[in-house]
Amino acid sequence: MKRFTLFVSLLVALSLVLSACGGGAVPEAPVEPAEVTEAPATDAPVEEAPAAPSVLKIANTANITTWDPIASFSTEAAYMANVYEQLLRINPPGSAEQFTPLLAESWESNEDGTVWTFNLREGVTFHDGEPMNADAVIKSLDAARTSGGASFIWWMVESIEAVDDLTVQFNLNASAPIDLIASSLYGAWIVSPKALDTAAADENYWANGVEAGTGPYVIESYVPDQEIVFQKYENYWGGWEDDQFDTVLVQIIPEALTQQQLIESGSVDLVTSIPRENYGSFKDNPDYTYFEEPSFFNYVGFFNTTRAPLDNAKVRQALSYAIPYEDIIQIGVKGLGTQSRGPVPAGVWPWSPDVNQYTYDLDKAKELLAEAGYEGGGFSLRLTYAAENATHEAYAPLIKDAYAELGVDVTIEAIAFGTQWAEAKNDPANAQDMFLLLYWPTYSDAGSDNLWSMFYYTEKPFFNLSYWNNPEFNALVDEAIELTVSDPATSQAKYVEAMNLLVEEAAGLFFFDTKAVFIIPNSIEGFQYNLNYPFVQYFFYDLRPAK
Repeated sequence: MKRFTLFVSLLVALSLVLSACGGGAVPEAPVEPAEVTEAPATDAPVEEAPAAPSVLKIANTANITTWDPIASFSTEAAYMANVYEQLLRINPPGSAEQFTPLLAESWESNEDGTVWTFNLREGVTFHDGEPMNADAVIKSLDAARTSGGASFIWWMVESIEAVDDLTVQFNLNASAPIDLIASSLYGAWIVSPKALDTAAADENYWANGVEAGTGPYVIESYVPDQEIVFQKYENYWGGWEDDQFDTVLVQIIPEALTQQQLIESGSVDLVTSIPRENYGSFKDNPDYTYFEEPSFFNYVGFFNTTRAPLDNAKVRQALSYAIPYEDIIQIGVKGLGTQSRGPVPAGVWPWSPDVNQYTYDLDKAKELLAEAGYEGGGFSLRLTYAAENATHEAYAPLIKDAYAELGVDVTIEAIAFGTQWAEAKNDPANAQDMFLLLYWPTYSDAGSDNLWSMFYYTEKPFFNLSYWNNPEFNALVDEAIELTVSDPATSQAKYVEAMNLLVEEAAGLFFFDTKAVFIIPNSIEGFQYNLNYPFVQYFFYDLRPAK
């Protein structure tokens, strides 16, 4: 399969539970009453004072790595999604429609999914006054696919052409779901061409919170590591209702406990993180609505299949049966997860309940080790994980203890992710035996991302850190990718077959998909969780003060 890959290492330790709650403004200190005098009678009409601007206050953990919408591939997506827009947005699983039209009003593909046509919305302007048209879309997406932080998602695009001022055509060298790619959180923002030209001549153009999107909010001010103030864009194509927020003040607060204190004091309306152990105080509180939902995030482990004893599938199967999955979920994420079915998170294409799972079965594990010639274990393994990831740190000792029951000794090493990555990529023959990883798809297709990225074999593996080489798996994934647009049912069947082969061969360990938690106060309406945008806790435009 022809595929161009460009990867930017983003994997960092995350607080995977995104929570929110709220309260009113902090009350002012009492003031002594002044002497009251009666106003003289008058028949003049009394003018009503203008309504005070409606302000939403949020505490967020997300910091800014860049304000450049082309280069962006990190947590600033939480804010970018309120300032910039894609051609369309994918809706939450179970919605009546798969997509919400944004800058494109309609779109279609040819039968085999190699030519896509998007009809753009008329009358949209960027925040700098430039018109949004076919040339602007082409300029943005050409920049995204050639030099963007997530440029690899556009690997199949040969060209993008303007059919007319409000129509663009994508020409592909392989069938692909461009509607999914064009709705990606990363690599699909449409940006003012004037700003792109200016930024090309000035590398510091974006540094101080400059933006040039079409979204409902503009950035009014930005103090690095402290706060961002957003103001509604009066000319937003979607229009405005009287009860929407005029201003959004975001305070960047990395400490979860501090966020909890702010929400409990009424200093902010919403937060994005509180300590997991404190969820109970909000879960049963009638002043809040508690959401516990599937997420985009998936914890996996790679076996180094290039050397003994892990080159033996029965050994890998035995080690898979020895994992105490439920204990790992309890210890790792306080129960906020579900056991994985392969490396595709639940709710994301092409996840299926028909994909098999291992269960904790120590007797079966011992039986398989004996069949493989390792009765009683007798070998050692070196396990590494990203030192930045507290979840790995929490559950890795459970793997060591479980394998000790088989007579297998595990040495655990916490290594900075970049160092771990370099070791695994540079010298597989001498790399670690087991590599723990947190992964998530870049857009809502975990077939062409998770399955391809992590287990498809090439001479220079992308993220296949088990170094597993199975031509049958490769062929099934190739077929599934090619059929995604033209025959999605057959495509998913191929993917399920590939995932069951992967599980059977135990090229990796499939621990759990995490859950996202949101705690929304009754003072806020309009919140809707969207699994497809894991770093966008809140779309400001959807929120309203409760009536």
